[in-house]
Amino acid sequence: MSKRLPSSYGSKEGEGFDKLSPNGVGERGGVTKQVLEVTEEQVVAELAQLAAEIARHDELYHAQDAPEISDAEYDLLVRRNRALEAAFPHLVREDSPSRKVGHAPAAHLSKAPHSRPMLSLDNGFGEEDVAEFLARARRFLALPEGEMVACTAEPKIDGLSCALTYRNGLLVRAATRGDGQIGEDVTRNVRTIADVPGRLRGECPDLFEVRGEVYMAHADFRALNERQAQAGERTFANPRNAAAGSLRQLDPAVTAARPLRFFAHGWGEASAVPAASQYEMMRVIEGWGFPISPDLIRAEALDALLAHYRRIEAMRAELPFDIDGVVYKVDRLDWQARLGQVAKAPRWALAHKFPAERAQTTINRIDIQVGRTGKLTPLARLEPVTVGGVVVSNATLHNADEIARLGVRVGDRVTVQRAGDVIPQILENLTPEVEREPFLFPEKCPECGSDAVRAEGEVDIRCTGGLVCPAQRLERLKHFVSRPAMDIEGLGVKTVEEFARDGLIDTPASIFRLAAHREVILQREGWAERGTDNLLLAIEERRGFAPDRVLFAVGVRHVGQVTARDLLKHFTTLEKLGEVAARAGQEPECLAEITSVQGVGPTVAQALADFFAEEHNREAWDDLLAEARPAVFKQEIRQSPVTGKTVVFTGSLETLSRDEAKVQAERLGAKVAGSVSAKTDLVVAGPGAGSKLKKAAELGVAVTDETGWARLVAGEVDEFSMLAGEAEGG
Repeated sequence: MSKRLPSSYGSKEGEGFDKLSPNGVGERGGVTKQVLEVTEEQVVAELAQLAAEIARHDELYHAQDAPEISDAEYDLLVRRNRALEAAFPHLVREDSPSRKVGHAPAAHLSKAPHSRPMLSLDNGFGEEDVAEFLARARRFLALPEGEMVACTAEPKIDGLSCALTYRNGLLVRAATRGDGQIGEDVTRNVRTIADVPGRLRGECPDLFEVRGEVYMAHADFRALNERQAQAGERTFANPRNAAAGSLRQLDPAVTAARPLRFFAHGWGEASAVPAASQYEMMRVIEGWGFPISPDLIRAEALDALLAHYRRIEAMRAELPFDIDGVVYKVDRLDWQARLGQVAKAPRWALAHKFPAERAQTTINRIDIQVGRTGKLTPLARLEPVTVGGVVVSNATLHNADEIARLGVRVGDRVTVQRAGDVIPQILENLTPEVEREPFLFPEKCPECGSDAVRAEGEVDIRCTGGLVCPAQRLERLKHFVSRPAMDIEGLGVKTVEEFARDGLIDTPASIFRLAAHREVILQREGWAERGTDNLLLAIEERRGFAPDRVLFAVGVRHVGQVTARDLLKHFTTLEKLGEVAARAGQEPECLAEITSVQGVGPTVAQALADFFAEEHNREAWDDLLAEARPAVFKQEIRQSPVTGKTVVFTGSLETLSRDEAKVQAERLGAKVAGSVSAKTDLVVAGPGAGSKLKKAAELGVAVTDETGWARLVAGEVDEFSMLAGEAEGG
């Protein structure tokens, strides 16, 4: 069944587009305001592709400080994902990029858990997005007509997020954002930054965590690169990468020699918050000795916020540091608390991004790269061009359809754009139709010569060689050892490439047999006994690893980190999952069992069936389980009176909106249903409750009112039976 896909994620007025490319990029760099005829099968495939591609770029940007695409191109991928999810909410993946924050902390630094998650921000790209942000807040808070939502507005620094914890006014810990839950401990390095006070001025709470951005000014960045070049050392692509690399040094002396700075923009855990608004609290933080943005304002009207955005955009080029937008935050802190958050971002904040910068250059050649899932990705090698102060020479062309849409060929003159990073997006083909050979997308894999085909309903062309293809085999091994997967310290990309090239490893299981090659490894250049033994110990420590991490590491198509956890919640062991999946291709009841898992749909179930239908995959799977011996999955359960219960809200809620009530229930570990059934545990009924309340009485389901629910949320009710008793007595 096809559907007309609308999108409200266009760029500024006057920059609409006539058509939408397969990757969601409009002809002038935004997402179309037109519509596109798509089928659910196409959407499922594209959401899977977007999840994998965005996850890879998150790893490169957050964990390795080595981005391959520009901010603008990354934002377009995220916007496309958001548009598809908005139009097809029932197809949202459990490993959706909209549910993730940052990336896993670097292995060489100590881990630092965050007491309160460090979230990312939702992005807006046009004035209509800002208007909708304010309207959503009003709806969620159920504000009366005419009541304004005042917001702060300040420049969005392009740096590295950092949380600074103070006890009794003294700095005791500094941590990067990491994946939002666990960051990297960089306390010793942060102490070398002059902008960060070791002791707060004046009176302050016993515990307070200041959050902000570590960054590098333009002049300092240029001077650092000159020193690096003169010393024959690596230079940095841009100030953000330089700041991230400098902060993550093992030696604080190296960080101290780097010109890092800090801007505060918020806070995390606090024993007390001595202000009632965002603006007032930022002034308090400034009084403690922190630099805050001189362009921080508070405004009540949409027009005032947008005017400030345009003012900052106009002076962007003259600022001494990089910014990529303006951040709006609901000013009242009690409203922030009520608005809460979605999977990875607060509802009370929005990052209004700037348009990308542009330049013109020539395509010198088009290369084809093969990924771990067999996807053939065309890469444009460009005549180097400076865009916004950064020299760029590569761009992804996404797929064959994008090449056809742009009509690009080797030798064409094109417009490219970027917004603060390295690789731009090709925006437009400027070359008229002249006599030149068109680019022919290969029908054979350039790595192994297997057929390259496009499955029905997909935009990507993939190699059919599977593990026979050396590119796929190598990329799967790289994925297997990566941080979000098995996280084997000392087994990086270059080492995997070298070991695979020399035949030391060829399957995931063979990694666990590397100890048999210890003497061979010791004979390799650069490998001493200590480093070799450390690597073998790190591999040995991964035996008995969490089974969801092992499943994700194997690289089954469409099985991301969240989906892997969902599958293991149901099957508990990889052996049981493998047995069911191996029979799913022939036995419908096995396929149905996989599909029945909460958060797992038919696409994932079919991908597992297809994976285990291949004999060489089953052999590699059995070999891996024999070597790795993964543990039984154990799920941490959050306890509350309604944990595991099913709750239904009905009638008019007077003190909170229905959305806010649902969020509260989910925070307490409950499931929210839309109708009352025998499986319902509790009905929260407001004035005007009708058929649902009647059905609850017929089925004997516990009922409470909004006051009872508020007591439960506040922790005044310790047992579910107490709440049910109140309902029966009331």
